[in-house]
Amino acid sequence: MNGQSPLRLGILGSGKGSNFVAIADACAAGRINAVPVQVLSDVEDAGILAQARQRNIPARYLSPGKFRTRLDEVAEQTWVASLREAQVELVVLAGFMRVLKIGLLSAFAGKIINIHPSLLPAFPGLEAWRQALDYGVKVAGCTVHFVDAGIDSGPIIGQQTVPVLDGDTAATLHERIQVAEHELYPACVGKLAHRGFCVQGRRVLGLSPRA
Repeated sequence: MNGQSPLRLGILGSGKGSNFVAIADACAAGRINAVPVQVLSDVEDAGILAQARQRNIPARYLSPGKFRTRLDEVAEQTWVASLREAQVELVVLAGFMRVLKIGLLSAFAGKIINIHPSLLPAFPGLEAWRQALDYGVKVAGCTVHFVDAGIDSGPIIGQQTVPVLDGDTAATLHERIQVAEHELYPACVGKLAHRGFCVQGRRVLGLSPRA
Protein backbone atom coordinates (compact mmCIF):
# COMPACT_ATOMS: atom_id res chain seq x y z
CA MET A 1 0.00 0.00 0.00
CA ASN A 2 2.05 2.90 -1.36
CA GLY A 3 5.15 1.56 0.31
CA GLN A 4 3.93 2.29 3.83
CA SER A 5 4.93 -0.16 6.53
CA PRO A 6 1.93 -1.89 8.17
CA LEU A 7 0.78 -0.37 11.45
CA ARG A 8 1.67 -2.80 14.24
CA LEU A 9 -1.39 -3.62 16.36
CA GLY A 10 -1.56 -4.97 19.89
CA ILE A 11 -5.03 -6.34 20.66
CA LEU A 12 -6.41 -6.60 24.22
CA GLY A 13 -9.54 -8.67 24.81
CA SER A 14 -11.42 -10.63 27.43
CA GLY A 15 -14.07 -12.50 25.41
CA LYS A 16 -14.73 -14.30 22.16
CA GLY A 17 -12.96 -11.71 20.02
CA SER A 18 -15.42 -10.99 17.21
CA ASN A 19 -14.09 -7.46 16.67
CA PHE A 20 -10.54 -8.80 16.67
CA VAL A 21 -11.56 -11.30 13.98
CA ALA A 22 -13.02 -8.50 11.85
CA ILE A 23 -9.81 -6.48 12.12
CA ALA A 24 -7.46 -9.44 11.64
CA ASP A 25 -9.34 -10.66 8.58
CA ALA A 26 -9.33 -7.15 7.07
CA CYS A 27 -5.55 -7.04 7.61
CA ALA A 28 -5.05 -10.48 6.08
CA ALA A 29 -7.16 -9.56 3.05
CA GLY A 30 -5.10 -6.41 2.46
CA ARG A 31 -8.07 -4.09 3.01
CA ILE A 32 -6.16 -2.15 5.68
CA ASN A 33 -2.43 -1.57 6.02
CA ALA A 34 -2.00 -3.00 9.51
CA VAL A 35 -0.88 -6.23 11.14
CA PRO A 36 -1.81 -7.70 14.54
CA VAL A 37 1.52 -8.58 16.16
CA GLN A 38 0.24 -9.57 19.60
CA VAL A 39 -3.03 -10.52 21.31
CA LEU A 40 -3.23 -10.35 25.11
CA SER A 41 -6.06 -11.47 27.37
CA ASP A 42 -6.80 -11.35 31.08
CA VAL A 43 -8.88 -14.56 30.73
CA GLU A 44 -6.95 -17.81 30.29
CA ASP A 45 -9.53 -19.55 28.09
CA ALA A 46 -10.79 -16.47 26.23
CA GLY A 47 -12.00 -17.13 22.72
CA ILE A 48 -9.91 -14.25 21.39
CA LEU A 49 -6.74 -16.22 22.19
CA ALA A 50 -7.99 -19.23 20.25
CA GLN A 51 -8.96 -17.02 17.31
CA ALA A 52 -5.49 -15.46 17.28
CA ARG A 53 -3.71 -18.81 17.42
CA GLN A 54 -5.80 -20.11 14.52
CA ARG A 55 -4.37 -17.19 12.52
CA ASN A 56 -0.79 -17.76 13.74
CA ILE A 57 -0.80 -14.47 15.63
CA PRO A 58 1.18 -14.48 18.90
CA ALA A 59 -1.34 -14.72 21.75
CA ARG A 60 -0.81 -14.81 25.51
CA TYR A 61 -2.74 -14.84 28.74
CA LEU A 62 -1.29 -12.38 31.24
CA SER A 63 -2.40 -12.22 34.86
CA PRO A 64 -4.46 -9.11 35.63
CA GLY A 65 -3.38 -9.11 39.27
CA LYS A 66 -5.52 -8.76 42.36
CA PHE A 67 -8.26 -6.38 41.19
CA ARG A 68 -11.53 -7.34 39.49
CA THR A 69 -12.07 -4.32 37.25
CA ARG A 70 -8.54 -3.15 36.42
CA LEU A 71 -4.96 -4.35 36.20
CA ASP A 72 -2.95 -3.93 39.37
CA GLU A 73 0.28 -1.93 39.20
CA VAL A 74 2.64 -4.91 38.95
CA ALA A 75 0.51 -6.64 36.30
CA GLU A 76 0.18 -3.43 34.33
CA GLN A 77 3.94 -3.14 33.94
CA THR A 78 4.06 -6.71 32.62
CA TRP A 79 1.41 -5.85 30.02
CA VAL A 80 3.26 -2.68 29.00
CA ALA A 81 6.53 -4.59 28.68
CA SER A 82 4.91 -7.26 26.51
CA LEU A 83 3.40 -4.67 24.15
CA ARG A 84 6.68 -2.79 23.91
CA GLU A 85 8.62 -5.98 23.24
CA ALA A 86 6.30 -6.64 20.29
CA GLN A 87 6.92 -3.06 19.06
CA VAL A 88 3.20 -2.27 19.13
CA GLU A 89 2.29 1.09 17.58
CA LEU A 90 -1.46 1.09 18.29
CA VAL A 91 -3.25 -0.69 21.14
CA VAL A 92 -6.72 -1.88 20.12
CA LEU A 93 -9.24 -2.81 22.82
CA ALA A 94 -11.56 -5.55 21.57
CA GLY A 95 -13.92 -6.45 24.38
CA PHE A 96 -11.33 -5.81 27.09
CA MET A 97 -13.32 -5.71 30.31
CA ARG A 98 -10.93 -3.74 32.50
CA VAL A 99 -10.53 -0.01 33.00
CA LEU A 100 -7.11 1.22 31.90
CA LYS A 101 -5.07 3.19 34.42
CA ILE A 102 -2.10 5.53 34.26
CA GLY A 103 0.57 2.90 33.50
CA LEU A 104 -0.84 1.82 30.13
CA LEU A 105 -2.34 5.21 29.34
CA SER A 106 1.01 6.96 29.77
CA ALA A 107 3.06 4.25 28.05
CA PHE A 108 0.84 4.45 24.95
CA ALA A 109 -0.48 8.00 25.26
CA GLY A 110 -2.79 8.83 22.37
CA LYS A 111 -2.27 5.36 20.90
CA ILE A 112 -5.08 3.29 22.47
CA ILE A 113 -8.48 2.92 20.82
CA ASN A 114 -11.76 1.26 21.79
CA ILE A 115 -15.16 0.58 20.27
CA HIS A 116 -18.32 1.32 22.25
CA PRO A 117 -21.86 0.15 21.36
CA SER A 118 -23.53 3.57 21.36
CA LEU A 119 -23.29 6.92 19.64
CA LEU A 120 -21.09 8.60 22.20
CA PRO A 121 -21.32 10.82 24.15
CA ALA A 122 -24.75 9.23 24.63
CA PHE A 123 -24.94 6.13 26.83
CA PRO A 124 -21.40 5.53 28.10
CA GLY A 125 -20.72 2.58 30.38
CA LEU A 126 -22.08 -0.94 30.47
CA GLU A 127 -24.84 -2.38 28.23
CA ALA A 128 -25.14 0.80 26.22
CA TRP A 129 -27.53 -0.85 23.74
CA ARG A 130 -29.94 -1.59 26.62
CA GLN A 131 -29.58 1.98 27.87
CA ALA A 132 -30.49 3.26 24.40
CA LEU A 133 -33.48 0.95 24.08
CA ASP A 134 -34.79 1.83 27.55
CA TYR A 135 -34.42 5.53 26.77
CA GLY A 136 -36.52 5.15 23.64
CA VAL A 137 -34.13 6.47 20.99
CA LYS A 138 -34.91 5.77 17.35
CA VAL A 139 -31.28 5.55 16.26
CA ALA A 140 -28.48 3.71 18.08
CA GLY A 141 -25.04 2.73 16.84
CA CYS A 142 -21.37 2.41 17.72
CA THR A 143 -18.35 4.64 18.18
CA VAL A 144 -14.60 4.14 17.81
CA HIS A 145 -12.69 6.49 20.08
CA PHE A 146 -9.33 7.10 21.65
CA VAL A 147 -9.06 5.97 25.27
CA ASP A 148 -8.36 8.44 28.04
CA ALA A 149 -8.71 8.34 31.83
CA GLY A 150 -12.49 8.76 31.69
CA ILE A 151 -15.24 6.25 30.92
CA ASP A 152 -15.82 6.17 27.14
CA SER A 153 -14.87 9.85 27.03
CA GLY A 154 -11.92 10.05 24.62
CA PRO A 155 -11.87 11.83 21.23
CA ILE A 156 -14.11 10.21 18.61
CA ILE A 157 -12.54 8.66 15.50
CA GLY A 158 -15.67 7.35 13.75
CA GLN A 159 -19.31 6.39 14.25
CA GLN A 160 -21.92 4.25 12.52
CA THR A 161 -25.67 4.43 13.07
CA VAL A 162 -28.07 1.53 13.57
CA PRO A 163 -31.86 2.07 13.47
CA VAL A 164 -33.91 0.92 16.43
CA LEU A 165 -36.74 -1.18 15.00
CA ASP A 166 -40.24 -1.67 16.35
CA GLY A 167 -40.20 -4.82 18.43
CA ASP A 168 -36.46 -4.71 19.08
CA THR A 169 -35.23 -6.37 22.24
CA ALA A 170 -31.93 -5.62 23.90
CA ALA A 171 -30.56 -8.81 22.31
CA THR A 172 -31.69 -8.07 18.74
CA LEU A 173 -30.48 -4.47 18.89
CA HIS A 174 -27.12 -5.56 20.30
CA GLU A 175 -26.73 -8.13 17.53
CA ARG A 176 -27.24 -5.50 14.81
CA ILE A 177 -24.90 -3.06 16.55
CA GLN A 178 -22.23 -5.78 16.56
CA VAL A 179 -22.59 -6.15 12.78
CA ALA A 180 -21.96 -2.41 12.47
CA GLU A 181 -18.97 -2.68 14.83
CA HIS A 182 -17.37 -5.28 12.57
CA GLU A 183 -17.56 -2.79 9.68
CA LEU A 184 -16.59 0.37 11.57
CA TYR A 185 -13.65 -0.87 13.63
CA PRO A 186 -11.50 -2.15 10.72
CA ALA A 187 -12.36 0.99 8.73
CA CYS A 188 -11.16 3.25 11.55
CA VAL A 189 -7.98 1.23 12.06
CA GLY A 190 -7.37 1.50 8.33
CA LYS A 191 -7.82 5.26 8.42
CA LEU A 192 -5.32 5.58 11.25
CA ALA A 193 -2.88 3.24 9.52
CA HIS A 194 -2.99 5.27 6.31
CA ARG A 195 -2.90 8.81 7.63
CA GLY A 196 -1.27 8.57 11.02
CA PHE A 197 -2.99 10.47 13.79
CA CYS A 198 -2.66 13.12 16.45
CA VAL A 199 -5.06 14.03 19.24
CA GLN A 200 -5.47 17.73 19.99
CA GLY A 201 -8.00 18.46 22.69
CA ARG A 202 -11.08 16.51 21.62
CA ARG A 203 -10.17 16.50 17.92
CA VAL A 204 -8.44 13.70 16.05
CA LEU A 205 -6.18 15.20 13.40
CA GLY A 206 -5.07 13.32 10.31
CA LEU A 207 -1.38 13.71 9.50
CA SER A 208 0.49 13.10 6.30
CA PRO A 209 0.50 9.49 5.06
CA ARG A 210 2.69 7.20 7.13
CA ALA A 211 6.17 6.39 5.83
